[in-house]
Amino acid sequence: MSVPYKNPITGKQSMYIPDFFVVYENKHGKKLAEVVEIKPKKQTEPPKPRSKTTKSYINEVYTYATNQAKWAAAEEFCKDHMIEFKIITEEELGIK
Repeated sequence: MSVPYKNPITGKQSMYIPDFFVVYENKHGKKLAEVVEIKPKKQTEPPKPRSKTTKSYINEVYTYATNQAKWAAAEEFCKDHMIEFKIITEEELGIK
């Protein structure tokens, strides 16, 4: 499964491929579908401003902006197709 989105850095149309597309039956026998993305918690939060603009800071800003664009497109796609979209971090996985 792939979701089109506009890359906020390049301005070009790109394709986002989430980590998992899962279809399962709940305890009532109803089929449900979920799109799941697994990311480090750090990539789901805006980078903290720094006194110096370093290469790593610019990379964090780029990653955050790109992820936000991908996830907004995925949420809209999932909403239109009655699919749940989830972002899972190490917190949900119980990893420290």
